[in-house]
Amino acid sequence: MNKIHTLTCLLTVLFYTSCGSNKEAKEEETKFLATSPLRKDTMIIRDYVCQIHAISHIELRALEKGYLQKIFVDEGQTVRQGQMMFQIMPMIYKAELQKAQAEADFVEIEYLNTKRLADSNVVSKNELALAKAKLDKANAELELAKVHLSFTEIKAPFNGIMDHFNVRLGSLVNEGDLLTTLSDNSEMWVYFNVPELEYLNYKTNSTQENLLKVNLLMANNQMFEYSGVVKTIEADFNNETGNIAFRATFPNPKGLLRHGETGNIQMQIPLKDALIIPQKATYEILEKKYVFVVDKNNVVHSREITIATEMPDLYVIKSGLAENEKILLEGIRKVKDNDKITYTYEDPKTVLPKLKIYVE
Repeated sequence: MNKIHTLTCLLTVLFYTSCGSNKEAKEEETKFLATSPLRKDTMIIRDYVCQIHAISHIELRALEKGYLQKIFVDEGQTVRQGQMMFQIMPMIYKAELQKAQAEADFVEIEYLNTKRLADSNVVSKNELALAKAKLDKANAELELAKVHLSFTEIKAPFNGIMDHFNVRLGSLVNEGDLLTTLSDNSEMWVYFNVPELEYLNYKTNSTQENLLKVNLLMANNQMFEYSGVVKTIEADFNNETGNIAFRATFPNPKGLLRHGETGNIQMQIPLKDALIIPQKATYEILEKKYVFVVDKNNVVHSREITIATEMPDLYVIKSGLAENEKILLEGIRKVKDNDKITYTYEDPKTVLPKLKIYVE
């Protein structure tokens, strides 16, 4: 009997010890962390797909028909304004110029003779006017021949970079044939489309003296070292997309950017009185966002929220939460709706600085 009594006491001690341990573990599990939304003016960064264009990008075409006699430049070469690029065989146009020069000289002699006779009243003033008209016509044809001859020399209209050749030395080119293209990359025009709401916000808060500065994320995910400025907005919205095109101008002193590149414009958008919560305080069900709201009795309630925009580690709330409400920050996977919890409250002003955020 003594042995049975001793064994019973031992089992009783073990049972109460186990219950005490489970109770302590349970108490440890229910130590949650809560916080509140923070209302604050902030700045978000929006990305827009963009197209990069040279400020001048033109096609160089032949203005006269003939054989391509000389090429003075190479593909990809930087050329200066006025530099000779192509020479179309000029012999025919030189001959036409000489012919026009001879005719102009001949008509000028006739005119001078007629003028002397008119001054002596030998011929009428009408005959002198007719001779003057013939001289003017001959001089005009001479100037036209000079223009045609000059068209055989294709020179760079501005400083720029050559593209590939569409013709080769000795090719027969016709008037209007494409020879190459030329790009002025000293500055770049970057086009991107902005939704109507963001356009209205921008126009409301901007002036000519306070132009919007933007950054360019290049295709290799590297940030372009120079900032750009939005100087131009197109006249009309696209009715299908609801967007309007912005044009930002970027300096390109090192020539890194080329015509036709793509990238992403990063534009800062100010948000007034934004209601901000950490992303880790939310969970998702069927593509909807939820938080656990802690009431005055320490009971958690699941509530759907609507996200206005997203930042690194943060959400800006559109609806579903009030500024003075408490939400569960840690342990949201350990509770269910209507659970009563014990929690520690941490001010959002101390919570948010621990996250990677863009709050000013």
